[in-house]
Amino acid sequence: MERSEQRRIVEALVLASPEPVTAARLASVVPDATASLARELVAELNRDYAEHGRAFEIAEVAGGYQLRTRVDLASYVRELQPRRAVRLSRASLETLAVIAYKQPVTRAEIEHVRGVDAGAVLRSLLERDLVRIAGHREIPGRPMLYATTRRFLEVFGLASLEDLPTLRDLAELAAAAEAGAVDESAREEASPEASDAEDLEAPGAELDPADELDDELDLAGTDADDGDDEPLGEPH
Repeated sequence: MERSEQRRIVEALVLASPEPVTAARLASVVPDATASLARELVAELNRDYAEHGRAFEIAEVAGGYQLRTRVDLASYVRELQPRRAVRLSRASLETLAVIAYKQPVTRAEIEHVRGVDAGAVLRSLLERDLVRIAGHREIPGRPMLYATTRRFLEVFGLASLEDLPTLRDLAELAAAAEAGAVDESAREEASPEASDAEDLEAPGAELDPADELDDELDLAGTDADDGDDEPLGEPH
């Protein structure tokens, strides 16, 4: 089979798949293809998309390939589908971070890090398919182990767990964000009238999406610090 036809088949398979499809899976369907060739064909498709200025690309996420709109167009896509964002509270984000960096991890270990009960938050993350039960720790009581899912990688746009930022990177980002917040606060104090005018004159201002309750779970016993959900970008 000609390479151009193989490339068309790969494109059709990625487009039709409801979840990221692996190179091995592509190779099992495309005639005379191997996983290595499938990866080459994906790269050729992406080069073609870039050369023609297409609005999408094939991204490598969760161990497979998925067709996504380009990042620079994300704001326009959100305008079309404003309610598709995954919303997580601060407590959920903190719990998810502990699991992502320490997995597999028990509930007791999560609660030791966070200092609060994590039962309700864990149920929420399990229902959202961001966390899975990864077995039991072979100690008295055999507590369940928690780990992240492929859905977690898909939501955060990660090809694998190795793509998670290092703790040093996170510390630098936090420091930069804190410095930016201080600079912004100083600017507002120097010119409060200008700041108020910007808020009033902003065209098309809307309520913060975090105030929407359409995606919250009504769970009893939620953490005391479980506040408004923070939106996370859905796959493009």
